[in-house]
Amino acid sequence: MRPRHLAGPAGSTGPYAGRLAASDAGPQPDAGPTRRDWRDVLTDATDLAVLGVALTLAALPVLTAAAAVATASAAVHDRYHGGSWPGARKNLTRYRRALLPGAGVGLLAVAALGLLAVDLAAVAGGRVPGGAPLLLLTVAVAAALAGYAALVVVQVGRQGGRGWRAAARAAVDACRCRPGTWAAAGGVSAVAALLAVLVTPVALPILAGYLLAALHAVARRVALSRAIRP
Repeated sequence: MRPRHLAGPAGSTGPYAGRLAASDAGPQPDAGPTRRDWRDVLTDATDLAVLGVALTLAALPVLTAAAAVATASAAVHDRYHGGSWPGARKNLTRYRRALLPGAGVGLLAVAALGLLAVDLAAVAGGRVPGGAPLLLLTVAVAAALAGYAALVVVQVGRQGGRGWRAAARAAVDACRCRPGTWAAAGGVSAVAALLAVLVTPVALPILAGYLLAALHAVARRVALSRAIRP
């Protein structure tokens, strides 16, 4: 007769009873994180490139630029926080819904970019006194504004591509409470601007998709949504 501590499934007190019960239940699921291989990375890179091309084409009329950015930002948010890209119908719905509210935002953004470009050109060309210190100050101001605008774009994406005013207020609170994230968003935008000057124009749409993904990654730990006021 076997000792009681080696009892099989009929017994209930042996130290092997738990192991036998687990083996009878079949294979246990792996609780560890799923590892991504090179195919997943390549798929994400391709998807972001396609997103950048679609964003560029939708923004070509200029007045539709803000709606295109909002829709693309919402798509990136869905992919990396919801697990999948939104369908074409959902993207078109978001785009149409964002056209009218985004027209004024697009004009404001174009005007701000134009003023900054003229200012930088004047300082760099020596037409404005101040030299290198003034140029560095101008670049720092431009990076700070770009970082703020980047956080606004991220928040609009978190809101499904709508709510520019609420996103602007939330970004102000985020800049005040998380200046490090503000600086990081500005740095990412500055690097993207430098790359835009260096790369061939054909690659600019691809760069736009990667920039959106980078901005969402930088702002991932910033709870902008909680800063929205009714």
